[in-house]
Amino acid sequence: MQPPLPTDRTQLLERLARPATYDLAVVGGGATGLGVALDAAARGLSVVLLESHDFAEGTSSRATKLVHGGVRYLAQGNIALVREALHERTTLLRNAPHLARPLAFVMPSYKLWETPFYGAGLKIYDALAGHAGLGPTQFLNRAETLRCLPTAMAQGLKGGVKYWDGQFDDARLALALARTAALKGALVLNHCPVSDLLYEGGKVAGVVCADAETGRRFEVLARCVVNATGVWVDGLRQRDGEACGQRTQPLVAPSQGVHIVVDRDFLPSDHALMVPKTADGRVLFAVPWLGKLILGTTDTPRHDLAREPVAMREEVAFILGESARYLRRAPRAADVRSIWVGLRPLVKPQDDDGGNTKRISREHTVLASRSGLVTVTGGKWTTYRAMAEDVLQKCMDLGLLPSRPAGATASLPVVGANGARAHVGLDAPQGPHSYGSEAPCLERLPGADTALAPGLTEAMVRFAVRHEYARSVEDVLARRARVLFLDARLAAALAPRVAAILQEELPGHDPALEAFLALARQYATVPGA
Repeated sequence: MQPPLPTDRTQLLERLARPATYDLAVVGGGATGLGVALDAAARGLSVVLLESHDFAEGTSSRATKLVHGGVRYLAQGNIALVREALHERTTLLRNAPHLARPLAFVMPSYKLWETPFYGAGLKIYDALAGHAGLGPTQFLNRAETLRCLPTAMAQGLKGGVKYWDGQFDDARLALALARTAALKGALVLNHCPVSDLLYEGGKVAGVVCADAETGRRFEVLARCVVNATGVWVDGLRQRDGEACGQRTQPLVAPSQGVHIVVDRDFLPSDHALMVPKTADGRVLFAVPWLGKLILGTTDTPRHDLAREPVAMREEVAFILGESARYLRRAPRAADVRSIWVGLRPLVKPQDDDGGNTKRISREHTVLASRSGLVTVTGGKWTTYRAMAEDVLQKCMDLGLLPSRPAGATASLPVVGANGARAHVGLDAPQGPHSYGSEAPCLERLPGADTALAPGLTEAMVRFAVRHEYARSVEDVLARRARVLFLDARLAAALAPRVAAILQEELPGHDPALEAFLALARQYATVPGA
């Protein structure tokens, strides 16, 4: 097995400083940007990707952790989106078996018509998946439903429907994409914000960026620049418009999704609970993930772009209230281990004010400005690879990139996937198995036998610094290990020891301990409690 690449920041910055003109510069290190960078590098193009904060720090680490076709999109009649997502679901599960696994869902029925009605729709879901299906939809009687969901509300339960989708570790998949792109020759850097665009003859010719730690400035030349900054794409679009004397209409209508994490004993099962239509028409999930239970989500319009959005009291009340209708023991505010919020980059029509998120497109949009800046936004994690192919096709159609055939990533395993034994589900806590075929490398590092918490060793912190671009306590405890998302108070308790290990690995470097402790307090705080 090829040893993992080192991610020494000094060497990466030295490489960035060398005179070069890249084929492609990608701005943004979330799911979309990383997918574009990996695809381009896999096609043999020279690529640089620059992320202002950490990889997947924004929306891409705050998903509901589902790899799915989208049952609710099927209900909306969006057949094309569902079919594409189901195909990509299979590809993702195959290329990252240590980070993405099949998951069974059960829709409990409390009215006689619900089982045949939703079951028929899910049979269509199966048909759209075709050979890419993960398992057949099954109609369950009352006893079978309770075996799958032992703590579901039994009173009034008529039966249920069981179907299959997938789940994944979103932040670790993002890291795997970054590291796989680096293996293919891409220069990938986090904590390196792009502040401006470079122009030549009225056309975009590169970017200006700076190392967030030292302030050192770089001018990076590229034949093509892709703006893949998710919900924040309009910032770079506006700068491009101002430079070219054009007025730019906002493209994104942000939508907020809140997730609450509680202990697994509220639903001690390897099946997820899915309610397709709650009291106000929204969808509710109760998903087992990494030893805990995720409850969510909401879909609330927002008009700001906070890096760390805060849950609204009404959203938390909705999730807890609806959970109480379907779980025999209702989670209360005191039971919440962590609460986190993501902003979705929904694409709005140019005459829309963004007030109704259900009517705004969940599909992705790719467009180019007169200067040649290519922007991509919208979409969802499951279809990141197809989105990347669409972006590169757009760049090639515009003559910004040389033509190369698509399909380079269709059967490309990410780091850790080759030879990985996918025998542990994503419902189980993190551990060495989360590293796939790289687990033996982890076990050879100092501290492999020293546990900081269940599923987290000193060696994992060292691996995060040496091979996964980690620079701060947050980088480690939020996105390499997922402790902040699972138990914010535990994350705060672990933070000083993690900071000490970071200082051992990076002498003289500030691990940003105090900033992380403040963030952990936010994740542990339930609005209105």
